[in-house]
Amino acid sequence: MSTHTTDLLSGNDAFARGAWEAGATVAAGYPGTPSTEILEALSAYKQEGLHCEWSPNEKVALEVGAGAALAGARVLVTMKHVGLNVAADPYMTLAYTGVVGGLVMLVADDPGMHSSQNEQDTRHYARMGKVPCLEPADAQEAKDMMKLGFEISETFKTPVIVRSSTRVSHSRGLVRLEARVLSEREVAFEKDPMQFVPVPAFARRMRVQLEERLGELKVYGETQPINSIEYNDLSLGIITSSASYLYVKEVWPEASVLKLGMSYPFADGVFRAFAEKVDRVLVVEELDDFLEEHIKAMGIACDGKNVVPNIGELTQSRLSVVRAKLEGKDAPDLSPMEEAAKLPARPPTLCPGCPHRGIFAALRYFDIIVTGDIGCYALGVLPPLSRIDALLCMGGGFTLAHGIDRSPEKKKVVGVMGDSTFFHSGITGLLDIAYNKGTSITIVLDNRTTAMTGHQDHPGTGKTIMGDPAAEVSIEKMAEACGIKRIFTVDPRDMDGNVQLFKRELEIDEPTFVVAKYPCVLNDKSVWETPREIDEEKCVSCGNCADIGCPAIEYADDVPHIEGLMCTGCSLCETVCELGLIHEKGQASE
Repeated sequence: MSTHTTDLLSGNDAFARGAWEAGATVAAGYPGTPSTEILEALSAYKQEGLHCEWSPNEKVALEVGAGAALAGARVLVTMKHVGLNVAADPYMTLAYTGVVGGLVMLVADDPGMHSSQNEQDTRHYARMGKVPCLEPADAQEAKDMMKLGFEISETFKTPVIVRSSTRVSHSRGLVRLEARVLSEREVAFEKDPMQFVPVPAFARRMRVQLEERLGELKVYGETQPINSIEYNDLSLGIITSSASYLYVKEVWPEASVLKLGMSYPFADGVFRAFAEKVDRVLVVEELDDFLEEHIKAMGIACDGKNVVPNIGELTQSRLSVVRAKLEGKDAPDLSPMEEAAKLPARPPTLCPGCPHRGIFAALRYFDIIVTGDIGCYALGVLPPLSRIDALLCMGGGFTLAHGIDRSPEKKKVVGVMGDSTFFHSGITGLLDIAYNKGTSITIVLDNRTTAMTGHQDHPGTGKTIMGDPAAEVSIEKMAEACGIKRIFTVDPRDMDGNVQLFKRELEIDEPTFVVAKYPCVLNDKSVWETPREIDEEKCVSCGNCADIGCPAIEYADDVPHIEGLMCTGCSLCETVCELGLIHEKGQASE
């Protein structure tokens, strides 16, 4: 009788389970949706000898992982797609040096940009680095391909990318659970400078090895069942991978399908064999024409992005339109039902009591340029706050500000980012401002957590992902070490005080650094105070309270009302009411 059990797991839980079963002993990453929960789930196993860490950024995480893998450990490194941009430097060279212990890089793409600033396709990084890329389609495959990734990594001495997506990471399925198996390899670093030190003289030989390794991996992809063919109706053959495979099976249940578990290196022999058997080839892939371009370059005629969208997440409904186009039929109507079309829009917004709101509200008093960053505070761009003018990437909040400040632009500039982002990639930008004599105001919105991705710890919180106490790095002292002299710590709810601070500092011709420190109200409910209420009979509906954009403030018959169940008692609305008509619930206004 089998002792194996099954459990209903998300793709991210399954990735973690696969790493655990494969005997991974080191895991590092930086939180970023849709990959965040993987490291959290793995750390929850609390296995003796298992080290998990939130690194300050993805580059550090991969370098930590590389060090452990060179010593022979099995290592998982997690990030979202834009995180690989940050880690690209060590990634490209790690492909040259190779690894000893298995190293899997779990990179989660976000088609449709559910929580990202772009929807880049990680498979291009696999081709650029000449590193194998595995693509699971569901939770069971997420676990299985994680384990296979470690085997491939150790067999070919290469890092391996496992590419997930929002749908694979967050959908659930039954997963067969197995025992943890530790590698028999002793973890002990063996010196080999010619392999591990890529100075030009050594790296030239590594470059040749990399190409030889890629050839071996191509043979692997063409001879192993990781790429599989399902022959059915031969009038149409579909080449696909990842979650797109599941959509294809629903929309074309009768078609023949080539399902790629390893999308790179390209399995040319498999492509040719499949194309020779079917009358027509369709390539269905999410985002870019990565496979299609190569297949056409092989001389194989196929349909692809001429009918399949290259923008946004694929779904069964979108592919039903593709099928109609191919068959010359009218496309199905995908417009929302009439009742749904009439529903009010619900744009994302800062939470009731969010400490970021006070800083953005204070900045509205000045005719300045505000550059933002990646995090909850990016929502400061939306009305009624409308107080972010430019945003680029993690850490860009400070460096964008410095660039504008050093240009001929006459307006003063303020750069804004969060505490976790500051540790991720904001410090070097601040150093640049101090070193190159910038005059911008830079603000760290320190809500004591990595809030947008689900309240993960970072070097400033004093706790690790394993729950152990750690050094609590001072943001103010980091700024001082960078060379900044004007440093202020403020309460973001102190509207009057912050307006006066900004008014004074905007007139000073040197950099100012502000830490707006107050906990995220979702993460620390101990800061909640008595809910506020409005003396509605005396209210003149001036709109000042509503203009701070708090979701707890609603309008009924043109009179604002505070919904007590949503209010956290932050008192910001009380601060902006010029008539003094907002007070703690149960107290009468004067």
